[in-house]
Amino acid sequence: MRYALRKSYQWSNKIAYAVGLLASDGNLSTDERHINLTSKDIEQLENFKKCLSLKCRIGIKSGGYSKSKYYFIQFSDVALYDFLTSIGLTPKKSLTIGSLRIPKRYFFSFLRGSLDGDGCCYSYFDKRWKSSFMIYLQFSSASEEHLCWINSIIEDLLGFRGKLKKSTRASVLTFAKKSSIMLIKSMYKDKKCIALPRKREKVFIFMKKAGVLEW
Repeated sequence: MRYALRKSYQWSNKIAYAVGLLASDGNLSTDERHINLTSKDIEQLENFKKCLSLKCRIGIKSGGYSKSKYYFIQFSDVALYDFLTSIGLTPKKSLTIGSLRIPKRYFFSFLRGSLDGDGCCYSYFDKRWKSSFMIYLQFSSASEEHLCWINSIIEDLLGFRGKLKKSTRASVLTFAKKSSIMLIKSMYKDKKCIALPRKREKVFIFMKKAGVLEW
């Protein structure tokens, strides 16, 4: 029997961003109440705490052969757990995550969380053409189905699709220059929106180099 819920969660841009982080780097315990988020960036967890008004502390752990340092948050919240499972997140979701029930008005806040979690942005000047600055956005996931869902929603909202490449470890969804610029404009429509600082700075620099005037 579930405990009576003392609070509830309603969709907002901050909640959608937090869901994007959890869909990428989070984990739901099988005990139906604990939630964990792990990241190399402490700013990532500080943003997550702000989005959900959490008071729990940020822990530190090391792992792998390199003994890299990771930051993590683990906390108990039955109401949030039930909210997350109601939209499609599940325990041990890395390989099984598919479509999520996210209102389209909040999708790009979710996508920004996904980019900060398991995505990247890179650029270069293509020497084949004079003054040709290339910019790419990539989203990675162990679940091809999840990336297919992201691709379909982007097509529905913006009218284009990215290129999906499968591998044994993870699938990657890539968007080239024009598509990347449109996605960045959508994800960072509010330039002061909550985001991972180092990725936000990189994206803004790329936009200026690409000659996007409002940046």
